[in-house]
Amino acid sequence: MEKLNESEMKARARLLVLARQRKVSLARLSELIGRNTTYLQQFVGRGSPRRLEERDRHTLARFFGVDEGELGAPAGISPIDSRGTRADWCDVPRLALGASAGPGALAAEELPVGAFRFSARWLREQGLDPAQLSAIRVEGDSMEATLRDGDEILVDRSPRPLRDGIHVVRSGDALMVKRLDLAVPGKIALVSDNPAYRTIELDPDEVQVIGRVVWKSGRL
Repeated sequence: MEKLNESEMKARARLLVLARQRKVSLARLSELIGRNTTYLQQFVGRGSPRRLEERDRHTLARFFGVDEGELGAPAGISPIDSRGTRADWCDVPRLALGASAGPGALAAEELPVGAFRFSARWLREQGLDPAQLSAIRVEGDSMEATLRDGDEILVDRSPRPLRDGIHVVRSGDALMVKRLDLAVPGKIALVSDNPAYRTIELDPDEVQVIGRVVWKSGRL
């Protein structure tokens, strides 16, 4: 096989660095782009394939929130759609964890298990940055009827001033989706839409706000 050039070697090294920073294996990243689990290991270790296909490179760049050029794309390349043509689509990673809408579930590893594809134009109209988005599953019934068990939610992790609304939060090891109420000074209230569940009041240092819920999808 022809020796890899400097640009191709840099793309492989950068992929390894990004994977280590995000604490995700090459096998799981291979699954994210719809390949067998050894695909990216062979790409990095054996130089095969020589270059990532455009759709694969685009999905990985969106997952890591980096420019496609860091993964070997020619300068000035634009996103591609499902037909392989230049267009305005974004793949948002679907993470292998659930946010409890019940008492609180222990957080799993934040590993991708697939992706949702959104129109980039629609995301722009909503004021959303694709690099700051991820999709996770709702678990439990405390947010019914707004969110139901099994719904998929889109979480915006963009740094913004905290405000009322539905958010994904972490308290201790528990990951929850709750409505935030900031009416009481010095407290953050985690409110359930289901009246069967009580409101939880916590000090700000007891709550890590992961992101705001900006979209949901669920079965009828």
